[in-house]
Amino acid sequence: MGEPLHTVMVERLGCRWPIIQTAMGWVAEPSLVIGASNAGAFGFLGAAVMTPDEARAKLKLVREGTDKPFGVNFHSFQPGADKIVDLIIENKDQVRAVSFGRGPDAKMIGRFKDAGILCVPTVGAVKHARKMVELGVDMVNVQGGEGGGHTGSVPTTVLLPQVLDTVDVPVIASGGFADGRGLVAALAYGAVGIAMGTRFLLTRESPVPDTTKAEYLKASTDRIVLTTKLDGIPQRMVRTKLMDTIEKSGKLGMWLRAIEASMAMKKQSGASWFDMIKAAKGMTGHGQVPLKQAMMAATMPMLIQKAVVEGDIEHGVMATGVVGGRIDEVPSCQELVDRIVEQAHERLAALAALGKEPAPAV
Repeated sequence: MGEPLHTVMVERLGCRWPIIQTAMGWVAEPSLVIGASNAGAFGFLGAAVMTPDEARAKLKLVREGTDKPFGVNFHSFQPGADKIVDLIIENKDQVRAVSFGRGPDAKMIGRFKDAGILCVPTVGAVKHARKMVELGVDMVNVQGGEGGGHTGSVPTTVLLPQVLDTVDVPVIASGGFADGRGLVAALAYGAVGIAMGTRFLLTRESPVPDTTKAEYLKASTDRIVLTTKLDGIPQRMVRTKLMDTIEKSGKLGMWLRAIEASMAMKKQSGASWFDMIKAAKGMTGHGQVPLKQAMMAATMPMLIQKAVVEGDIEHGVMATGVVGGRIDEVPSCQELVDRIVEQAHERLAALAALGKEPAPAV
């Protein structure tokens, strides 16, 4: 018998198992991409919060750390996006896929396809999945409302079959996955694999400081909240003192945080105010959100950076999926992937055995 976990996703991406490590800003750094890819999953480098020079250096580090194929995530409206697209195509011999949310048009997607790079956008609604397929993408990653960071309101168990019934490309499931049981459930729905962010964030190869990881491990499901106060768009976060303060703040407080974060981001990225406004307008045009919200969304990574890069929980925010509420340890990527695969095989074997043994006597 063949390997039941050898799906079309594995075939096309070139990884060993149908598991994707998602491209979390400030977290999906070379160490995590290398660890996930070498463990048999498919790792994505989070270039959406990088300058072109940073992306070039980190692409080089990933290539030095693994000979496995990997992916790159970016936003078409980020400063320097054109240069990052060029970098991705220059590395097409090992960069097998790109991921993104809203942004790329058919022309940009065509450039990737001409280079042999698969386009695997993340979508949170049926209409977005349909639009991406119309633009020519190769697969879609469906993130249900359980997912971390910016998220929708429809649970994975409802959204996944809706998208599967709507599009004719392979579908990957994300939002609420952390183990082999979830992988088998996704495959049973008809997905070709799962994508996990929070679960990979809490691995030893993740660059997140130990102090922040410890805070994540303490977050039970009732400490994971959905907020619109960060940038006007629903985001799922760990409830902290800062989040409580933000939830109580008014519009003026939100604007002050946005201006402060904008100045910090401008200083760090070297982008001009023109670039910053252009990026915000790009988000506005593709996401149909007001410019005020787009400006705030474009700077929110600075608050995430405080926590996941600097370990400053007091002044930062911690994005997470609901599944974070049941994670209680930090394995290596290899240990995590091996365990997921073992659990998946066990569940598949148990399902195959159903009906083959007589029911116990009453």
